[in-house]
Amino acid sequence: MYELDANYVKQLEKIAAEIQASDMLKQYLEEEEDEFYVQLKEAAEPKIYKLYKTVAAKHPLQLVQLEKKLLDPSFEGLFLPRILGFSVLRGVINEHYKYIRPQHHFQDILLTICDSANFDLLKKRIGQTIQIGFALSSDIWVTNLINRINNKRVRHFLQALNVGRLRVLEQRILEYNRYKKQFEKENFLSITFPDSASKLAIAYPGLERFLLYRMEEQEDNSSLIEPLDNFMANKALLGSKEHLYMCTIYGAFFDLPEKSKKALTKNISQIRKDLENADEKLFTFILELHSRKKTLLTPEADLRLAELFDTKIKDQLSEYFTTVKTIHTQGYTNEKTQETIHKIYLGNEGLSNFNECIRKTIFQYFSSLVNNLEATDYTEYFEITKLFAVYMRLFGNQQFNQHLKELSMVYVHKLIRHFTDKRGRDYQDIKKFVTATFRDFEFLTDKEIVILFKTRRKKRKPVEKA
Repeated sequence: MYELDANYVKQLEKIAAEIQASDMLKQYLEEEEDEFYVQLKEAAEPKIYKLYKTVAAKHPLQLVQLEKKLLDPSFEGLFLPRILGFSVLRGVINEHYKYIRPQHHFQDILLTICDSANFDLLKKRIGQTIQIGFALSSDIWVTNLINRINNKRVRHFLQALNVGRLRVLEQRILEYNRYKKQFEKENFLSITFPDSASKLAIAYPGLERFLLYRMEEQEDNSSLIEPLDNFMANKALLGSKEHLYMCTIYGAFFDLPEKSKKALTKNISQIRKDLENADEKLFTFILELHSRKKTLLTPEADLRLAELFDTKIKDQLSEYFTTVKTIHTQGYTNEKTQETIHKIYLGNEGLSNFNECIRKTIFQYFSSLVNNLEATDYTEYFEITKLFAVYMRLFGNQQFNQHLKELSMVYVHKLIRHFTDKRGRDYQDIKKFVTATFRDFEFLTDKEIVILFKTRRKKRKPVEKA
């Protein structure tokens, strides 16, 4: 757990002092009118939120400590409903939509709210959050939490939020996904690095989620370098697949100083020797990264990763990263590159993870090119399909062909929507090309091609009777 920076502590203390000295708080305490608390909330919470966003962006490992500071009574319960929601969504869930670990921080925030003098106002903003938090937790955990509440009125409030319908998995999934949409633009993820292999196995899903989020959102990650260096160098973690995955994420997506690169290279080499089937485990993980909606394994990320794998070690990883480096440096359009891929590809089983990783690397180039084409760039698409043919022959893989088809169909529909003049030259060129090429590639049958370009008649409006 990382302590909150002294500068942030000072800012919090200043906000707390302003709250306690405010006329709105005095009026609220004297007259006990809700409107004065609402005014206090509107004046103070934006300041807390501004500080919270700064810490989340620059020092995310300090977020939980910041939230703990906000539990102090001097903040009058302000911002607690928001961080209660953050704590609920920060917890990692399994396939059954249940927390993989008890959420003690969620419990601490909730108990603070329940003990607050301002509970009657705060409870209006936390009902849905508590429902979801309870639904994701075990029944025993929820029961134990509620039993800690002495106030009967508060206890009945919590009991009413432990709803039975959320015990049904399908309903729990629906409500959880609906709830988290409210927080899509919020940055609240934080982690604590485990210090043993057994703890790492449990904590890994949260670590992966945190680091990949930081990569995808392109946050300032400079504060993470030192703790990640220390984590990677922990000898107690070496030899586990989770440690290998963490090394992979760190090496691929961070611009590391030379010292960190050397240490990471050394650790990866040790893992390759100690971890059984390290190559297959890493290929599986690389495929998982490729399957993410926000593609992370760019050529730049691949090359950063390739630098960390010592090719003197005789295993499939050396062969793979040598091939990947060739693809990215010499170009996938280069005939020598294609020959190299062909030779390596034939040396492995067609459906092996090694070959699938190579196919994903090539497909990413096609996907990036086609998805960034405008409708007016269709002649470039015609040229790209010449390379489709090359790699379809080289790989001889039906799934790869299917991905190319899906990619192409999205673009062709884009063209049809853009070029609506069926007698125009553009439309006719596109139709002629698609008819010939998609038939050759077996993307579509003759009948499907006819349907694709068939004019859809507009429904006639019914004639109104006089």
